[in-house]
Amino acid sequence: MIVSGALEQHIIPEIQACPQLDSIYVFCDDQSVHEPWANAISKVKGVYTKIEPICEALQKDCKQCDRGMISISFRGIDPLFMYTQLLKEVFLEIDDDDTAVKELVNYCRLQGDVSNDHIDKLEQEYHLQSPIWWYTAPYFLFTMLNRGLRLMDVNILLKMGFFIRNLHQHIENLHGEQQSINTTGAKFEVYRGQSLSIEDFEKLKQTQGGLMSFNNFLSTTRNRNLSLEIYARPAALYNLNIVGILFVMIIDPQICATSSVPFVDVKQVGFFEDQEEEILFTTHTIFRIDHIKQIDDDHTDRLWEAHLNLEGNDNNELNTLTAHIREELTWDTGWSRLGQILITLGESSKAKQIYEILLEAASSDDERANYSHRLGIVYNDMGEHSKALLSYERSLEIWKIAFPPNHPNLAAAYNNIGLVYQNIGEHSKAISSYERSLEIQNIVLPPNDPDLAASYNNIGL
Repeated sequence: MIVSGALEQHIIPEIQACPQLDSIYVFCDDQSVHEPWANAISKVKGVYTKIEPICEALQKDCKQCDRGMISISFRGIDPLFMYTQLLKEVFLEIDDDDTAVKELVNYCRLQGDVSNDHIDKLEQEYHLQSPIWWYTAPYFLFTMLNRGLRLMDVNILLKMGFFIRNLHQHIENLHGEQQSINTTGAKFEVYRGQSLSIEDFEKLKQTQGGLMSFNNFLSTTRNRNLSLEIYARPAALYNLNIVGILFVMIIDPQICATSSVPFVDVKQVGFFEDQEEEILFTTHTIFRIDHIKQIDDDHTDRLWEAHLNLEGNDNNELNTLTAHIREELTWDTGWSRLGQILITLGESSKAKQIYEILLEAASSDDERANYSHRLGIVYNDMGEHSKALLSYERSLEIWKIAFPPNHPNLAAAYNNIGLVYQNIGEHSKAISSYERSLEIQNIVLPPNDPDLAASYNNIGL
């Protein structure tokens, strides 16, 4: 926020505690008058008499915010962690076509917060540059993609799915080329400095010895001093709700050789070439937290260092967990699988967005039935029972025509219709639907199947 010097003493005390406010810039005629008071406020980044330095400070601080808002999840604390590898699979398994760039361009033009010059450049030159070049360039793709992955913003993810795949494939291909030249195989360190909320920092401490995932493409550097002085230390100075953190990451190339954890040195393909000695990891990379220690600093006690070890995708603990969840998602692929994951995570409104988009674009009765059924689940979770019934009945009508009368899909539809009737207190209709579901299940399922137990339980309720 930019505040006039004439109003600072009236406005800043009222708004400085607002958690959505990261930085305050005071614009005035006389620095000497306003600096003594303003400098006592932690969120005030500076007092300025010209607009140009404010613009420069904004650019720097926006970059700092982008780094700090990367999505991180922790094993045993965040439900999202359990779906880390499945989310990655969703983003990488969907094919795109020649219209993907145009659809992203059209979406960006409607948002109003992206430079038209940058949009034009993307439209005209996307295929002239590499995905890593675009990701590291000072345009909007880096910020938009990180926002989409952090917030699980359905609209952004659907439009940028092609770029996620292109970027991962570029990292993977280049990783193979670079590692074939590097014959030493020695471990090395990379660094990442950023801000971290107090809440996430507490999770980090609680998970020492456990696993954490960076749920975005991960930019790191070989330059420790740059990470500490440009990113970690400044993050600790201004906002009392923020910790400055320096991640020290131990990378074993042998782990990467035996599991799909690609990373690349971007100095020859990135926009800034070798300025920051950047090492870029693919999305949803997992590390084990070794230890955390405080960094001595004369100005703050909120500067910390966390040592992490790169973890391969062949981790037994993680694979056992993922395999169990994958079994529950066998009916779905692609964006529909993302919708099911969002339902499981309690993000019903986001799942609704996905299935509505998929239903509108459906090209077959089979797709229309599946997406309608999923929408029924979402509507029921959201308490919109009439819409849930309508969606289930639409899918049921299609399945009655497409399948024999004892098909498991019909049993699922009748069961879910019964759940809706039960939720709205129409118990006789609920029992009728449950019994029709059970009748089919008794024909097609073995006598000890858990779904039979669930149906008997529903009738009993």
